[in-house]
Amino acid sequence: MPDKSRRGFRKFLALLLVLLAVVIVAVRSWLDLGADPDARIVSFERWKRISTYAAGYTLPGTPDLANLQERLKSHGSVLGVPVLVRIFKREFDLEVWLLRDGAFHHFATYPICRWSGELGPKVRQGDHQSPEGFYTVDQEALNPNSNWHRSFNLGYPNAFDRAFARTGSLIMVHGGCSSVGCFAMTNPVIDEIWQLITTALSGGQKRFQVQVYPFRMTDANLAARKASPQHPFWLDLKRGHDLFESTNLPPRVNVCNRRYTFEPAAGPAIDGSTPIAARCVPGST
Repeated sequence: MPDKSRRGFRKFLALLLVLLAVVIVAVRSWLDLGADPDARIVSFERWKRISTYAAGYTLPGTPDLANLQERLKSHGSVLGVPVLVRIFKREFDLEVWLLRDGAFHHFATYPICRWSGELGPKVRQGDHQSPEGFYTVDQEALNPNSNWHRSFNLGYPNAFDRAFARTGSLIMVHGGCSSVGCFAMTNPVIDEIWQLITTALSGGQKRFQVQVYPFRMTDANLAARKASPQHPFWLDLKRGHDLFESTNLPPRVNVCNRRYTFEPAAGPAIDGSTPIAARCVPGST
């Protein structure tokens, strides 16, 4: 057998072994999950995405990364405008919204390659759980030389997490497809997100808001999980979600009596740059 054929065969065999290992882990996890439909769906989706990534393929739903400038032009935007990020864990979606004409408009949805844990917030160091809640990211949170290509720190624990004495740190959105509490986007995808957020911050946005949700925050999705111990927390998240949906502006977020509170965006800080603080504001919801 020629050397080139041998190398090709070894590469194929290595890929086959990786996929076999992923399948074994996925099946074992599936059997351990019991009847929780969310856990089963998340586990199966992880298996599909890890397998696709391991095989060297682009994840389905990835935007046309080679034509960012054309897509921006079609959107009526340019690099450097303020950004907002939303994450939906169950759907494995990360959205980027861009400010245009005084409001944020959806620009792109990127498939998340991997996040760890289950639906629900991160509670403590070492629980391998990806967080949920409202976070802000500034220039100091950026790491262009990350072990995972590029990354930005969500800022966990925030004022809400600290009110519950939650522990942990360095929860990132980064490249690659491995996660211990982080959101892994693959290197090509994080490169595009990186362009959007770094030019926004260098263009004058002091910090951008990241909203992390367990799932698409519809009434039906909340009603279907009414028995979950996280249901009251998720209802609080939905108030902030719905305020953004109704105004297309990130709400001003504070933490009062261990609950998120929200005010409509107003004045110069309509770009989500107001820090999330532990304070009670009269009239907030």
